[in-house]
Amino acid sequence: MEKFVIDGGTALSGTITPAGNKNGALPILAASVLTEDEVVVRNVPRINDVAAMLSLLEALGVRITWLSEHEVVLCAADLTAEEAVIDRELSERIRASFLLAGPLLARFGRVRMPPPGGDVIGRRRLDPHLDAFAALGATFEHARDIELRAPGGLRAGDVFMDEPSVMATENALLAAALTPGLTVIGNAACEPHVQDLARMLVSMGAGIEGIGSNVLTVNGTRDLHGCDHAIGPDHIEIGSFMALAGVTGGELRIRDTIPTDLRMIRLVFDRLGLRSELDGNDVLVPGDQDLVISRDVGEHKITVQDGPWPAFPADLTSIAVALATQCSGSALIHEWMFENRMIFTDKLVLMGADITLCDPHRVIITGPSRLRGERVESPDIRAGMAMLIAALCADGRSEIGNIRQIDRGYERIDERLRELGARIERVATEPVYH
Repeated sequence: MEKFVIDGGTALSGTITPAGNKNGALPILAASVLTEDEVVVRNVPRINDVAAMLSLLEALGVRITWLSEHEVVLCAADLTAEEAVIDRELSERIRASFLLAGPLLARFGRVRMPPPGGDVIGRRRLDPHLDAFAALGATFEHARDIELRAPGGLRAGDVFMDEPSVMATENALLAAALTPGLTVIGNAACEPHVQDLARMLVSMGAGIEGIGSNVLTVNGTRDLHGCDHAIGPDHIEIGSFMALAGVTGGELRIRDTIPTDLRMIRLVFDRLGLRSELDGNDVLVPGDQDLVISRDVGEHKITVQDGPWPAFPADLTSIAVALATQCSGSALIHEWMFENRMIFTDKLVLMGADITLCDPHRVIITGPSRLRGERVESPDIRAGMAMLIAALCADGRSEIGNIRQIDRGYERIDERLRELGARIERVATEPVYH
């Protein structure tokens, strides 16, 4: 086990390039199962969740070859229905293990899926996935495992999501791409990483219309071919870096972004008092900003609420909380998707933040607060990053444990932050014996 030891109070300044999108990499890697041809994936983030997905694929029989640090070749030519068994222990490491259900079901007509793992941030339904597969002609049985069957193969059809679930939309896309005929996916998620997956499937031979909207029309085919695809930049990581610069007073250039992916993020951060500018595809965060939270017309407290794209991303609500602790004024942050996401705020309160937990979904932050270093544990990826943001602007030394959670979503975050001037070290923790 390892921990981060952080000495706060240093402005983070310089230039940084975001890694490939974590939530885009996982379904894109899973898509390699759809074809016997080689698939080349570039700009792959070297994070724990990607390593877990690659381990799952390798255990299935997918051949994996690294071309360079961030480029990998996958070949699923040797997979058979009998050998395509999901490793239970590996499946429990990440929720995205369930993204293999759609490709394997479409290719082989059956698959047994162990329960997926992932962040404990509240109830995360599998029903939209199963409803989508049922709409494509599959049946399922659910005991400890979920067994899906389509003996005659999946058939194209009309899929309508009861919620715009990102992973369920991705699973439906993956299955429909290898199912001949026209499938319409309604109430679909349209986040940047969903769009990225759709573009990859098009390059593999599927026809997909409506990319970027909530209605996707998939013209599937019996045979998909290989492709060469580069994963887009991670807009969640970009938002995290913007907040880091803001709370520490640093001047930061974030290179090679997709500005249209950042419109709502920049708008919400601007309302919290953090200005940013565009220089081509780079985002510039000016230094030494006076962070003042806006108020709505009538002097009402502002509300930051997440929602399906293009609303503010749920994965940035924890980051917005950490940012708001250093802004003058008060804001209500409402994370309606996951009922446990805001529970971590007790750790920011321990560090000196003025936060009222209204209920499991809503917090009121009043700032700015002078934070102090403390020892805290990271319960999930984004809460861990929020605590890291707080620690970097706090007085004194902080220790953050359970950092494997942060490593699941942020590549070499300590090394990259040191390049910006952060005083952060990765330290092995002593084992605890009972």
